[in-house]
Amino acid sequence: MGSFTGLHNEAGVREAEIVILSVPFRSQVENVANLHKALSGGQLLIDATVPLAAAFGGKATRTLGVWQGSAAQQARELLPDGVGIVSAFHTVSAALLSDLDHQLDEDVLLCGDSREDKARAAELVSRIDGLRPVDCGPLEMARIVEQLTPLIISINVRNKVRAGIKITGL
Repeated sequence: MGSFTGLHNEAGVREAEIVILSVPFRSQVENVANLHKALSGGQLLIDATVPLAAAFGGKATRTLGVWQGSAAQQARELLPDGVGIVSAFHTVSAALLSDLDHQLDEDVLLCGDSREDKARAAELVSRIDGLRPVDCGPLEMARIVEQLTPLIISINVRNKVRAGIKITGL
């Protein structure tokens, strides 16, 4: 078991080795900008942001174009030097992660430019029963992985299920 302490975002970020950013796309830039001074070299930011149109009143099954290529690449531009970034958790339902009675059995797709950062993220993912980290390559691949979120949302709505991604053959 772990211990938990409630802190304001800046205070929590200062104390964390790994920070997970899981906010609607419309809030990503503001959150990263507000945390800029609290982040420091050696920390890892795991970005789970998806540029869903729903963030601005559109459909959850549509994504928005991001000039940098992906939400994760946008976040990277805003981070202080020395802070690593990995894109992850886009294909895992937040509702399933918070449902402690649900048995997880899916993969978490990781994208990042640093092998060390992806290894740190993979170690964290591996601590969650039923999740398996899968290295999908450099951060530029996040533009593809982020697009899987609206696909899964559509599958889940149409079939009234809680589907996820499982990569076979690994």
